[in-house]
Amino acid sequence: MSLTPSSETPLYQQVKDYIVGRIVAGDWPEETKVPSENELTRELRVSRMTVHRALRELTAEGWLERVQGAGTFVAPPKPQSEILAVRNIAEEIRARGHEHSTEILFVRRERARALEAKHLGLERGETLFHSLIVHRENGRPVQLEDRYVNPKMAPDYLEQDFTVLTPHKYLMQAAPISEAEHLVMAVMPTPEERKLLEMKAGEPCLLLRRQTWSRRQPVTWARLLHPGDRYRLGGRFAGEGPRP
Repeated sequence: MSLTPSSETPLYQQVKDYIVGRIVAGDWPEETKVPSENELTRELRVSRMTVHRALRELTAEGWLERVQGAGTFVAPPKPQSEILAVRNIAEEIRARGHEHSTEILFVRRERARALEAKHLGLERGETLFHSLIVHRENGRPVQLEDRYVNPKMAPDYLEQDFTVLTPHKYLMQAAPISEAEHLVMAVMPTPEERKLLEMKAGEPCLLLRRQTWSRRQPVTWARLLHPGDRYRLGGRFAGEGPRP
């Protein structure tokens, strides 16, 4: 393949397009080792700096994985959760043909602090339910679910076996969602969270904060923490405007 220096598309982007094209066409299946920087420099007749930038950006975008001392490989696809939909993580994982399992750290009754009281429509010091659960995909942690629940809306929460059904599934039965609010941000996990998610020091997380209501009554407020290198959040929205 020859690139076009005079094109409006920068050379590094042309290199990225070439690599992605090979992956999408099936020429380079997942976990295939891609040519080295020197090989791509010779093959595409561009500078090593250009190739290095293309590989760096494709790695950040999730197309490639760079393994120190071994080279660069086509990355397996990351699980994706819909932001616009409120979905059951167990169903998402099983839909990919993988095994879902949970580690229940605790499910207990607590007194509401100011923050939880505000989100759940309670008075400070009132009773709420609090659960902390690790969700695993094929044995690997993909989500730390830190959830607070309004007992008035889900009175049997503490009696549920969350190794059999998820909190999401129980809450959808007990208090069907009529409204939800999501906030997504990149954060650094605490040392305890990093340990629970089996992450290395310095690795970031994707945090999804979710609040739900049923019949205008607050039901739950949750922090859903995902390892940044194993998970991505996305969604698609179709508007009601004219269609071509």
